[in-house]
This record gives sequence, structure tokens and C-alpha cells, in this order.
Amino acid sequence: MRSPSPWPAIRGIAYGGDYTPEQWARETWDEDVALMREAGVDLVSVGIFAWALIEVEEGVFDFAWLDELLDLLHRNGIRVDLGTPTASPPAWFFARHPDARVVSRDGVVQGFGARGMASHSSPAYREAIVRIASALAERYADHPAVVLWHVHNEYGVPVGEDYSAQSAEAFRGWLRERHGSLDALNAAWGTAFWGQRYTDWEHVGVPAAAPSVVNPAQRLDFARFTDHQLRECFRAERDAIRRFASQPITTNFMANQAWVADLWAWGREVDVVSDDHYLWSADPEGEIGLAIAADLSRSVGGGKPWILMEHSTSAVNWQPRNVAKRPGEMARNSLAHLARGADAILFFQWRASRSGAEKFHSAMVPHAGTTSRVWREVVDLGAKLDRLDELQGTVVEADVAVLWDFESFWAQDLEWRPSDDLSHADRIRAFYERLWRDGITVDFALPGHDLSKYRLVVAPAQYLLRAADAANLTRYVEQGGTLVVSYFSGIVDEHDAVHAGGFGAPLAAALGVRVEEFLPLREGVRTSVAWRGDDTAPLAADAVFTADVWHEAIALEGAEVVARHLDGPGAGLPAVTRHAYGEGVGWYVATRLDAEGLRTVMDDVYADAGIAPTGHPDGLEVVTRRGDAADYVVAINHRDEPARLAASGLELLTGTEVVDAFDVAAGGVAVVRTTREPRGGGR
Repeated sequence: MRSPSPWPAIRGIAYGGDYTPEQWARETWDEDVALMREAGVDLVSVGIFAWALIEVEEGVFDFAWLDELLDLLHRNGIRVDLGTPTASPPAWFFARHPDARVVSRDGVVQGFGARGMASHSSPAYREAIVRIASALAERYADHPAVVLWHVHNEYGVPVGEDYSAQSAEAFRGWLRERHGSLDALNAAWGTAFWGQRYTDWEHVGVPAAAPSVVNPAQRLDFARFTDHQLRECFRAERDAIRRFASQPITTNFMANQAWVADLWAWGREVDVVSDDHYLWSADPEGEIGLAIAADLSRSVGGGKPWILMEHSTSAVNWQPRNVAKRPGEMARNSLAHLARGADAILFFQWRASRSGAEKFHSAMVPHAGTTSRVWREVVDLGAKLDRLDELQGTVVEADVAVLWDFESFWAQDLEWRPSDDLSHADRIRAFYERLWRDGITVDFALPGHDLSKYRLVVAPAQYLLRAADAANLTRYVEQGGTLVVSYFSGIVDEHDAVHAGGFGAPLAAALGVRVEEFLPLREGVRTSVAWRGDDTAPLAADAVFTADVWHEAIALEGAEVVARHLDGPGAGLPAVTRHAYGEGVGWYVATRLDAEGLRTVMDDVYADAGIAPTGHPDGLEVVTRRGDAADYVVAINHRDEPARLAASGLELLTGTEVVDAFDVAAGGVAVVRTTREPRGGGR
């Protein structure tokens, strides 16, 4: 039940953050390492934005300051995640290679002075990133401080798509490789529509801004191409490092906060998954979005422990309203990530910057210094993590999978969909939140994955669905699984073309329904849904719930009606259906239900799947990490009052033995080592 450590040189849960000593005078470095030791820091990320200070001009390197820094950190027992600084090329690079600048969709050449400014298709940029990655790896491959390599920074943020001439040329090459011929390209893109047929490869360009909506299949392919190009840049640096170095190599994702990269594909390229996560201040329950990001990070890494590469001690600096974290919130956030599989808890950044765009971003050493509440909480968190070292390598297991498909999201987000209120993020949050409140831990998965180990699979927003993936979901139900599908799913194939047979046709067998017509609601309109009383009187409702955004005209093909619309464009039509198929059950939710309606649906779904909600108080987040001989129950209380947890064992943060149940303090966290019990598998 353990996974090998991605950094054997560090025992236990790693702790630290981004360290940018190049922003400070040399005497500050000695103070920094002393404070790091006080806080329990044992891993820092170095050099991520230091290209101009390492390669001072093309092909000319100055390693003296970095040599001194790594030696200093090593003497003080602090390990290094060494970054390649390729997210921020120097001024001299753009002066020599002006054609490497990114061009926006409306044709504007992007200027210097930010980060992420280079075209991922530029040959000059590709050559430069390999050169500096190679130089760093050759010099520091055997340095005893270096335990991890950190390529680039947050690929696709802030720049993903590039519409430059170099990108257009690379796009044509990628399309030739993908489609093989112009005839195949024309068929995939449906170019007979609006007379867009291509007769020469040179006529194919990037989907730049146009007078009306650009071909959606072209735009979907361009999103795939963008992801591919970014990943090729990563591979180039990774392979350059691997020529010299044996340490694991990663790059920091932004799970649940950036959509430009297909993290399922990226997860196969890195040695260990790492993620940056920042609370969205406008969300009063940001802990739920945090849990989504943590579960997604673990899932794209195949369930192995992962690295929280960045989060914040308090407020960030780039949101409309940058809300500070309240006392204790930093520890709750950190330990929630750890509960969901993180074996390293790192922050951006170590010391708050006095200059630059992020000077108002919080840090482990804030502008207020070591007399501040934030610093005291940083030191306290380091002590807590020391007590949790035995969790390193333990894993999280789940009985439920929620489908998460980046390509489907890219397609659904294009223009001219049936309603602006359709949102994949909204549906994923709604279903995930229901599971979270019911205490059910989930994995994320693709519709083509092996789903046989899960009792329940939820498809909140699967607009794009390949025929083979639909067949996989159908087999899953036929062989005994429980599947829940939300509206506007199974609509198009991989080319954004409506499936032959109509909306939802690939899942008709598993769900027992077909969608004849979309019936979107006007903005602000709310309707009522009746939950059945019994099979003989489906309109004698047990309850009535509110719906908005969406109705559908559904034709039944074997499914039973569980709930109906009482009014609105779908009045009298099914709103929720259930279909026994093979050994399993397929549920279809054809409208956007309120929270109580979704709770009622999921209660019946759980019964079909043989899953029982935990019964924990609302706001008490409980996740179990499983080891070889013990389980570790992590309970995070997001409430303003104590919450009762049923558990027996040793509470590691206090060293207290607990029996049967105890109270987790308001805003507090508990971690209980319990006796390992056998666990039933699959369905």
C-alpha cells in the first residue's frame, strides 16, 4: 500500500517553497537558511526565473552565484528542486530572435516584460531551452543538494495558444501527421460547411480571429496542437537533463485552474506529478475546489504520491479581490492536500518580494517578518508535518470515479453552443461537491480508462465522447457498474461532429434514453421537478425540487422515469431516468437540479452502487491514506464549532490515544493512525 519515494534523499513529508535569493543581497542568504531550519524546511525550488542571471548572454554562463547557493543549502541540510528558467527568456534572447515572440489570436505581437512570452514553435526557442537545460544538468547532476529537477513553470500560463507564422507552419506539419491527407482533414473538419474545403496544405492556417465563428473542428485541433507543442518543449528539456542526471524530473501543473494542457498526457511524461493550487477568493468554500485539484493531481499520476509545488500562506496578488487566509486556514489547506496524496507541501514563495508584479503575494517570510502570525503558522506547520512523516508513500483509494476529459472541455467551451449557461466546470463542481459532502473520496478518470474497480462512475460533463469510449462505459454498466450521466453529454465525436443517430446516441443502450431536442431556459428562469412517489403514480411526488438552465425532450428506450418536469418547456417530460442494463444501472439527469434535488438523486444512486455516505457532520472533510500495516484518517474541520469524528487509534499531531470517537476542534485538523482493516475490492 505504499509507493516508492520520488526523492529518496528526503525522509518523510517534504516542506518548503520557491526560493529566489537572486532578489536579495548575499547577507540575506545566511539569514534565510537559518530561518528555514527553524521552520523545518527541507526542500526549496531554485532558479525558476533566473535565466538572465545564469546565461548572461547567448552561450555565456555564470554559475558562480548558483554554485555558492547550492553549497550553502547543502551544508544546512536543505535539498533542492532545481528549475530550468525557460518560462522567462532574457531580454537578449528576444533582441536576437524577435520572431520568437508570441502572437495573439487577433494578431498582436506580445511584448517583453512578463513571463511565458516565447513561441513554443520557435526553433530558436527550442534550441535555447535545450542549451540551458543541458548546461544546468551537466554542472549539477551530481550535486548532493539536488534531489529533483523542475522544468519550466506552469506550461500554458499565461500563454498557451500562439498564432505566429512559426506556429502556423508547425500546425500544418502536425495536421499532416495527424490526418495524413487533405481529404482526411476536410472530412474531419467538415469543410463542406460554409465552403471551407482545402486543396493545398499551404492554405491551412491557424484559427485566428475572423468575421464570424471559426470552424470548431479546426479550433479543437488547434487546442490539441497547442498542448502537443508545449509538451514537446517539456520533452526536449527533460531529455536534455536526462543525458546527465538521474534525479526525478517534473513540471508544475495547474490542476482545476488551467485548461490548456491535457494533464492525462502530461502525467505520463513526468517522473512525479506536481501541482500549483491557489484558492479562488470569490468561492466561500474554496476547500472544495482545493479537493478537486488534489484528487485530479493524484489521479493523473496514477494514484502515486505527488508534490504540492506551490500554494499560498495567505492572499495571492492576481485576483480581483485577494482575500487573506484566516488563522489556521493555511494548515487546513496544506493538510487537505496531504490527505489526498501529497508527499510534499511547498509554497510560493519563501520570502516576499519587494519589487515586481508579485510583491503583494503572501510568502512564508512575509513583509511583516518573523513577528507575524503568518510566520508563526509557517513554523507550526513545519512541526506538524514532522509528526506526519510516516504518511510518506501511503496511498488514497476510491470507490467512485468522476470523468474529467480536457478535450471534451476544449470542445464544449467553443462558441455557438445551445446556451451560454452550459458549463462543464459547474457540473463537475456540483456532482463533486455532493460526493465531498457525503464523505466519499473520488478518483478522476477518462471515459476510456479501465473503470472496473469503481462501484460508481459519474459523467458530469462529457460533451465529446468517442465511440470506443462510449462502448467502454456501456460495458461498465453491463458488467455491473452504476453510471450517472448529466445533460449535454455524448453529443459529438472527436471531430466535434454530432453523433450519427443524434444527441446521446452512443450511450442510448446504457441509459435507455435518447435526446430528441434541447430545451434551454431563458436567463434567470427556474422550473419545478417532481420526484416520484412510486412507480404507479410518478407525479405523486415525494418532493419537488427547483431546476434551471436546461431541459431536454427525451424519448424513453427502456428507462424508467424517476422525476418529471412540472412546468417550463419540458413540462411533463422526464427530468431524471434510471435504466437497468445488464448487471448494472445507468442514470440520466436531464436538467440542472438544485442542491437538494441532486442530493436526492445521489442517495438513490448510492443505493444502486452499494455505497454508503459516511454520516460525518457537514464541513468535516475526512480522507484516509492507506499504508502497509495501518490506515491514516485525516480529518479537516472547516466549521466554526467542534465536529465529532468516529475513529480509534493514535492521533499523531497531539500524540493522544483516541477510542471510538472524539471532537476535532473548530477549524482544526486531526490525523489518526488506525489499525489496518481488510478492504473489499471493486464491485
